[in-house]
Amino acid sequence: MKKFNKSYLVHKALQPLRNFSFQGKKYHYFCHKYNSSHLNERAVELPIVWAEVQRYKSYEVLEIGNVLSHYFPTKHLVVDKYEVAPGIINKDVVEFKTKKKFKLIISISTLEHVGWDEEVKSKGKIPQAIRHLQTLLAPGGTLFITLPLGYNSYLDEHLRTGKIKFDETFYMERVSKFNSWREVDSDILKKKPKYGSPYENANVVVFGKVKKSFAKDITHLAGTFVPRSNKNISVLETREKMEKTYRQMC
Repeated sequence: MKKFNKSYLVHKALQPLRNFSFQGKKYHYFCHKYNSSHLNERAVELPIVWAEVQRYKSYEVLEIGNVLSHYFPTKHLVVDKYEVAPGIINKDVVEFKTKKKFKLIISISTLEHVGWDEEVKSKGKIPQAIRHLQTLLAPGGTLFITLPLGYNSYLDEHLRTGKIKFDETFYMERVSKFNSWREVDSDILKKKPKYGSPYENANVVVFGKVKKSFAKDITHLAGTFVPRSNKNISVLETREKMEKTYRQMC
């Protein structure tokens, strides 16, 4: 316990002085006693994802896996298969259904357990879960998830072969015992990083984003609703109006 307290106090004292870069932005390493976040991948996952969450209203956000509430005051909807707490829906991610659509869906180092840490392993369950979450996005919405490499061999294979693809994919690699991280490119996949080696927990984390486009739905609606009696109204103008309507609905 004393060793833990000393480690935490050192990281806490140095927190204002330590930062890392992600997509051209500077972030301070996160430091918290819960789950020893200052000693693992939470130190970089949490500041990045939390910054994204703060751009939205609580009712616009869905979180898969109850993580953020352990560190921040949250009010958004959470789906977690196992953790029992007020406000959490205990449901398998692939079985969760709702008519509501979300502008932001997040998952922090949770989906690697899907189809892996279960009584019956399933190689196809992670891709299935990611596809399902995309159906819960509002038009223009974003799915933003983090995944540790080396933990689930199914997941690693899906990422290397392209079975799991994101619109945007970023990689953070741990580079020191003191839990320093740097952004690297996709070549890191070829190195087949290990979980728990050379450092404890994740040594490489994938940050994946999927955007649900307005285009398909708007194009369909524009083609349906362009007034035939007014040839001066262009399809582009109609699409812009439909996009505005969608944004107001979400």
